[in-house]
Amino acid sequence: MRRIIGFAYGLACYAVFFATFLYLMGFVANVMVPKGIDDGMPVAMSVAVLVNCGLIALFGLQHSVMARPVFKRWLESWLPASVERSTFVLATSLALIVLYWQWRPMPQVIWSVEAPAARAVLWGLLLLGFLIVLLASFVIDHFDLFGLRQVWLALRNRPYRHHPFQVRYFYRFVRHPIYLGLLLGFWGTPHMTLGHLIFASGMTIYILIGVEFEERDLEHFLGDNYRRYKGRVPMLVPGLAKPHETIKPPPTEGRTVAG
Repeated sequence: MRRIIGFAYGLACYAVFFATFLYLMGFVANVMVPKGIDDGMPVAMSVAVLVNCGLIALFGLQHSVMARPVFKRWLESWLPASVERSTFVLATSLALIVLYWQWRPMPQVIWSVEAPAARAVLWGLLLLGFLIVLLASFVIDHFDLFGLRQVWLALRNRPYRHHPFQVRYFYRFVRHPIYLGLLLGFWGTPHMTLGHLIFASGMTIYILIGVEFEERDLEHFLGDNYRRYKGRVPMLVPGLAKPHETIKPPPTEGRTVAG
């Protein structure tokens, strides 16, 4: 019964995540959602800045703290290890839901592109970014990344093992294609308001800080395999480092690259 409950919990967490991810696309694009990034009643500038920056900080704090190995070990001391990832995914989704709910619009226009071709390019970057996020998650095992593999294995009473370290597809060109996709999604808009600019800037700062902590964890976990990979492949911008030969780590060491 405990394994069944854990599996149901993992499914519920994944469902909340996927709905939250879809809402994120509509939120930044201001389309097909009840409340977009520029929707709502404007408030005083000082209040909007304080609330919005606080919401971004709340998300960043939750995501960074819960992603650290020390916190994961603490969480597993009172929860089954199989639901640790699902719990992280749920907490991240709830932090984003609070952000959507409490976000204060700041409608002052920073730029507005009217040329149809240029607008199409910018909307294309937004769509491309979120598509990269989704596809890159499947490259490294979408269901493992969002907790479903863990609860499925627990349901079948099978041990969980990390995937071997691999470098495939997007990960041959940048170390963190998921973050690159998010950046494209956040910045790809033909109509940039002050509120959208604060959101995109705050999330960019968080990604640049968070990726440093993540890379430290990956180096600690994967050792020289990741250090060699890091020396060959750029972090976020393709072409800033020249990839060399394909990396072939020992099959028993490490895990698939994430991020």
